[in-house]
Amino acid sequence: MKQFLSLSLSLLLLIAAKGQITPSEKKYFKILEKTFNEQQAYNTVWFVEQRWRLAGNSGFNESIYQVEKILQQAGYTKETNGEATATLTYRIEKRPMNHVTWEPVDASVYIVGDKEPLLQFKTNRNMIAMYSASTPAEGVTAELVYIGKGSAKEMEGKDLKGKIVMAEGGIGGVYDNAIKNGAVGAVAYSMPKYNQPAKYTNSIQFQGISYTDSLSQKWGVLLSYAAKEKLKAALEKGPVSLKVTVNTKIYASEELTLVANVRGKTKPDERFVFSAHVQEPGANDNASGVGTLAEMARTTAELVRKKKVTPQRTITFLWGDEIVSTHRYIKDDSIRAKGIKWGLSLDMVGEDIQKTGGTFLIEKMPDPSAIWTRGNEKHTEWGGGELQESNLFPHYFNDLLLNRCLYEAVKTGWTVRTNPFEGGSDHTPFLNAKIPGLLMWHFTDVFYHTDVDRLDMVSPIEMKHVAKSALTTAYLLTTANDKTATALIKDITRNGLQRLQTEFELSKKAVQAGNEKAKEQHILEVWCDWYVKALATAIDIPASAAGKQVQQAIENGQQQLREQMGIYVSQL
Repeated sequence: MKQFLSLSLSLLLLIAAKGQITPSEKKYFKILEKTFNEQQAYNTVWFVEQRWRLAGNSGFNESIYQVEKILQQAGYTKETNGEATATLTYRIEKRPMNHVTWEPVDASVYIVGDKEPLLQFKTNRNMIAMYSASTPAEGVTAELVYIGKGSAKEMEGKDLKGKIVMAEGGIGGVYDNAIKNGAVGAVAYSMPKYNQPAKYTNSIQFQGISYTDSLSQKWGVLLSYAAKEKLKAALEKGPVSLKVTVNTKIYASEELTLVANVRGKTKPDERFVFSAHVQEPGANDNASGVGTLAEMARTTAELVRKKKVTPQRTITFLWGDEIVSTHRYIKDDSIRAKGIKWGLSLDMVGEDIQKTGGTFLIEKMPDPSAIWTRGNEKHTEWGGGELQESNLFPHYFNDLLLNRCLYEAVKTGWTVRTNPFEGGSDHTPFLNAKIPGLLMWHFTDVFYHTDVDRLDMVSPIEMKHVAKSALTTAYLLTTANDKTATALIKDITRNGLQRLQTEFELSKKAVQAGNEKAKEQHILEVWCDWYVKALATAIDIPASAAGKQVQQAIENGQQQLREQMGIYVSQL
């Protein structure tokens, strides 16, 4: 990745030196530097991250209504006649939920005989497993029984009735097996290696248990590494009893989705859709996405009112339940879906990388690096599934967004990297619907999904870098004329040629090391074909019908790629 990044940065500097960065792009970056207020974005993160957010609960809904206030103050008006009500509009969609929602209130765990709590909610807000019921107000005191991984087989024949089960495994499975065997509750430890639990001994990742009904529901508690080790040490000395107190709320609710639109002047049915999910309790995940997107919407409104940006296509901002809301936005209106040309998800975009270790990444649409992950291409510790060539999604969007981010990096020193497609966030519903979709995020974050993911781990400047790059991309794609489109196509051609060079060098070394030449040639051919097809999709970049110079730029780029491909194959 470092090599590819370095080559891309050098390429971008060369482009800039030759004046190939479009005047529109320079203008957008300049006005966004002045207009996007990272402190306002940070203030929204502060508001949202204080709330434990799950779709339908009070924290989630309060966050939605806070963003609504920001939109109102920015000049967005509530829809009365659909999106055509005004240039700047918003709506809150409300739907009854087919399941209850949940929120934590308080909890504590004491080893009987100790004066200090083993865990308490005020310092470990992720300690209560989602959908845990409350204990009686006085708590539950019971003997603790350690059951290895907490599997059903391990619990066979054990006397667990009226006891608390402890295991080292996901709380969901441990809880189910424990309750089936008569336990009053479960405590479990399960932390991924990338969270470095032996170093950050007090952090806890949030997890949940299955919900049955209000009468039979019990509780589960998640352990930190330190709490787990203390309990195991105590059990080695003899019997241990715990006093567990849990206070939660479980209730019927409705799901909220907030949608704001900057209506396109000439092609309002064609749109660029931004999304940020509200649920999950962390500051970076994903209060930073909520706050960044709210300020992006405010910034765009200001620039539109001042006539500094005039989108010809609609720009949509969406806040809701991860994957669920974006999937519904696409599927509920087939006519609207036909006009969605790009989707961009903001998830964990505010990381202070010096504290979290989570580098900024663009997760690419499926390109050949997701099949042949080699050289400096690397999957994150989230991991990617196996893809076939039939899963590839050739499109210019990968490189167009990357080039904008690299331009910001050249100007500011921002660290920009990419990762092959992995999935798991709001970009996947777009891709599943055959709509170009990308993810802006950070990983690997040692505090990912833990209760250490709080406001002090968020960087306002990082959010600004993301916002400037994302908005410039959206502004270009919703305003581009033929001249701008042609320049962008030439950029993407250069990206493709650079990628072919990188892959050729890797394949040449592979052949020299004994790999089959035919296999290596095939990899080069797939990359060339991917970029040739990606360039073909660039015909839709202009906001009006593409002219001859756009078509010619595409054809010239495709020819350059094919010719260079032929040279590389002959040199393998």
